Amino acid sequence: MPAAPSPPPTSRPRAVLIGPPGSGKSTVARALARLLGVAARDTDADVEHTAGKPIREIFVDDGEPMFRDLERAAVATALISHGGVLALGGGAVLDPGTQAALAAYAEAGGVVVFLDVTLAHAAPRVGFNQARPLLLGNPRAQWQHLMEARRPIYRQVATLVVDTDGRTPAEVAQEIAAALAPAAGTGAPAPNTQNDGDAL
Repeated sequence: MPAAPSPPPTSRPRAVLIGPPGSGKSTVARALARLLGVAARDTDADVEHTAGKPIREIFVDDGEPMFRDLERAAVATALISHGGVLALGGGAVLDPGTQAALAAYAEAGGVVVFLDVTLAHAAPRVGFNQARPLLLGNPRAQWQHLMEARRPIYRQVATLVVDTDGRTPAEVAQEIAAALAPAAGTGAPAPNTQNDGDAL
């Protein structure tokens, strides 16, 4: 299988946000996009648009493999066509093809931001409702299980880690914007950074 091509500099996202349900990816993406004066895009919304139905119905009607195929294609397209802020679905990074595409994006100077969060802070944001098919049953236990499996992958593909616990989307967006400024000035990838993220 050929290596994923590097996205053209003129069309790659300013930042790609990854993280579990409840980390605030979509909300932070919109806040960051406003700060940067660009558009926000969510691959979950792209998948729903392509399928013509909500994600929960894709899982029920077509199964998770079909959803993941649609998600992989949505991410690949957005990485080479969207010049704003891109938020990925929580499980998108599990796909090896997406991991390779994100690695190529980062090598070309892109910034992949892992929005980290603990269960205590994710729970009120998510609400653990039925719109999230992978959290059905015992949602808190399911979330914890998913996060334990995904955290190493989130950290592996990220070039910047931001803790969102106890922080507003605007505060998180401001930190990311500040990290993007030096990277934009040099044209080089931002360094891997762990932020303590104390609540304000």
